[in-house]
Amino acid sequence: MSSTPESHPGTPENRSGTPEARPRPPGNGHRASADTPRVVVIGAGIVGCSLADELTARGWTDVTVLEQGPLPAPGGSTSHAPGLVFRTSPSKTLAEFATYTVEKFSSLDADGVPCFQQVGGLELATTPERLADLHRRAGYAASWGIRGEVVGPARCKELWPLLDESVVLGGFHTPEDGLARALLAARAQADRATARGARFLERHTVTGIEQRGGHVTGVVTDRGTFPADHVVSAAGFWGPVIGRMAGIDVPLQPLAHQYARTRPLPELAGAEAEATRPILRFQDRDLYFREHHDRIGIGSYAHRPLPVDPFEVPAYDEARARDLEMPSSRPFTPGDWAPSWRDCLRLLPALGGTEIETGFNGVFSFTPDGMPLLGEARRLRGFWLAEAVWVTHSAGVARAVAEWMTDGRPSADVHECDLTRFEEAQRSPSYVRERGAQQFAEVYDVLHPLQPMERPRPLRVSPFHARQSELGAFFLEGGGWERPHWYEANAPLAETLALPRRDAWSARYWSPVAAAEAKATRERVALYDMTPLRRLEVTGPGALAFLDRMTTNNLRRKPGAVTYTLLLDESGGVCSDLTVARLGPDDFQVGANSPADLDRLLRHAPADVHIRDITSGTCCVGVWGPLARALVQPLTGDDFSHEGFGYFRAKRTHVGHVPVTAMRLSYVGELGWELYTTADLGLRLWDTLWEAGRDLGAVAAGRSAFNSLRLEKGYRAWGTDMTAEHTPFEAGLGFAVRMDKPEFTGREALLGLPAPVRRLTPLLLDDPVSVVLGKEPVLVDGAPAGHVTSASYGYTLGRCVAYAWLPAGLAPGTGVHIEYFGEKVPATVAEEPLFDPEMTRIRR
Repeated sequence: MSSTPESHPGTPENRSGTPEARPRPPGNGHRASADTPRVVVIGAGIVGCSLADELTARGWTDVTVLEQGPLPAPGGSTSHAPGLVFRTSPSKTLAEFATYTVEKFSSLDADGVPCFQQVGGLELATTPERLADLHRRAGYAASWGIRGEVVGPARCKELWPLLDESVVLGGFHTPEDGLARALLAARAQADRATARGARFLERHTVTGIEQRGGHVTGVVTDRGTFPADHVVSAAGFWGPVIGRMAGIDVPLQPLAHQYARTRPLPELAGAEAEATRPILRFQDRDLYFREHHDRIGIGSYAHRPLPVDPFEVPAYDEARARDLEMPSSRPFTPGDWAPSWRDCLRLLPALGGTEIETGFNGVFSFTPDGMPLLGEARRLRGFWLAEAVWVTHSAGVARAVAEWMTDGRPSADVHECDLTRFEEAQRSPSYVRERGAQQFAEVYDVLHPLQPMERPRPLRVSPFHARQSELGAFFLEGGGWERPHWYEANAPLAETLALPRRDAWSARYWSPVAAAEAKATRERVALYDMTPLRRLEVTGPGALAFLDRMTTNNLRRKPGAVTYTLLLDESGGVCSDLTVARLGPDDFQVGANSPADLDRLLRHAPADVHIRDITSGTCCVGVWGPLARALVQPLTGDDFSHEGFGYFRAKRTHVGHVPVTAMRLSYVGELGWELYTTADLGLRLWDTLWEAGRDLGAVAAGRSAFNSLRLEKGYRAWGTDMTAEHTPFEAGLGFAVRMDKPEFTGREALLGLPAPVRRLTPLLLDDPVSVVLGKEPVLVDGAPAGHVTSASYGYTLGRCVAYAWLPAGLAPGTGVHIEYFGEKVPATVAEEPLFDPEMTRIRR
């Protein structure tokens, strides 16, 4: 089984060099050493071969790669991949994966043929919107250290003489991108792995995964059983099939994608090199192009999604019997191709003198969010996924997974790829199918960073959803939840505000109403729906010791205390930030971020600790603003004064008829409480608070105002502002680390850290009119030195606030520039917190 959508690992016999490699029984002489874990990789496509190379290079040499098809071209997506490698992505992680893939493949050859051809990349714009997007992509490239520039039509014509220059407005040229010869790269890496002790076995169809006591023990094939300490599914679009054998959900949807080659073009006659011109993208028409000597290869995403059931994909020999070239190749559908051919002729008029010679619909994988699926399954220890990976990212993914397996963590931040990231509601076959098809349709679309998927919605709603709809909530979506971004009912409050005019891009998914809601929070009181934030219940006699050991701050405080703390990995990287409320001696409520937090805690929890995700059965209203106490106190018999209910304290009480857990916390920098109750009582809680707030001028406020207010206070958002790549001291979170604790995960790593060389740094844009959104490059002395993480207009400050990773030595007052759509926007390093540094508003 092979994986990835973009082009031979070895010889027709097995890679161990013998005519046929028999399955080894436990303890046979094949093992490299008694201390070397036994690894079985399922799939000898580009990912499986890359992983075998990376593992054996790290000393894990007892690696067996099983492939159902023949080697060197086993018939999965690698076997038909066109090999285009564009590294620039909105995702820093994917850009890093692609950069390593280019570096590695550039160093490899098979039989003297290079595995990577650095012809460069060229993305074209034929509309003003696309040209603006190319400037944005150039910003991503600068942020991630990729060389590239936006060029004019004449330069595009120079790079690709067959272009009709009159239809091109500009292009984004990346000279170090190019073509990966995927099958050759797979073969070269398989050869290296074989030389270190790995073996590759062709025509071994996996029929089962053996397990005992929650741990994988072996892989069953039609030719025997292979004992294993670790099994990696790198099976590409067959991933769900392997996952079902293991009892592990693999949420990916295979889809077919059209690729065709023309007949020879006179303009390319006599071409000796496979390709000399840059790989070409015509994203306005969902097309890409590459040379094949004197022919042009063309790929199209313009057609309707063509989903494929992975359980119905034929095996290699069965596919051949059906007159298919390989399992991943479906018959070409000319009706889907016709509109794209007309667009091809428009861009490359020379194609009018030729026609399509061959074509096929090639199958590859999409997940609901378009990212890979990586990591170890908690429910079956030792079973790993390396799925939904394109050739572009293959070597980078393999390195990350190999590091994860051998060292316990990857060097890159992989939270966007973690197999645990999807909520249970996002794992249904219908959801995966629908979202996967939408990812295919949007491959080349210009997507705003706040743009939500359109379907299926609504999926998850809080108990307040009906009231929010009545107030004209503008909903965005996250984790399947409908999340109000602002409320049109507050539009009259914005009519008198003097706000700077926004550019068209930053004005999308924004409204001046957000400024009115932020102002109301600062001056009166607002209700925020915090229901989508993850809540875990941790109980049992060992709960305190467990949480204290797992996190950085001191949790050994009396019941009623709330503590902000961090979840680190063994290298000291910030895996998450948590808010831990001790509600009783052995009873804790943990505010967490992603499903990965639950997964990490469950992996380490001893038998006397019980952990339960209570998010779906509960809800939360944040009541924040200087009049928050005036709103809540009359509704309860408990003392909500500052003396009676201090900051970062919690208590169980009642608000009207509703039992609540009240926590005095604030992520907007104002007095207030988070009020939690069960979902069945949520609507009653909202109505009670809403009625009580009428005379106080209370408003409902959305996430747009929330984000502005939290940035004015410098509150971090995990996954955006910091990840496992960063230490607490770099992220400005050293206050949440108690190094005087004798034990917590990551402590030893922190002890040996040098002084930070980078820091999460607050910036204020100099011009009150300027706005940035995030991921833009930050220039110091004219050169890229970091990138923006979070940004939002600070309505209280009258300036846009941006946080960025920058060199540690930049003092407050230092001038920098942020590149926004090609324009250099001046900004100044600021001192945090930017708002209410004395914390008087929260602690009143």
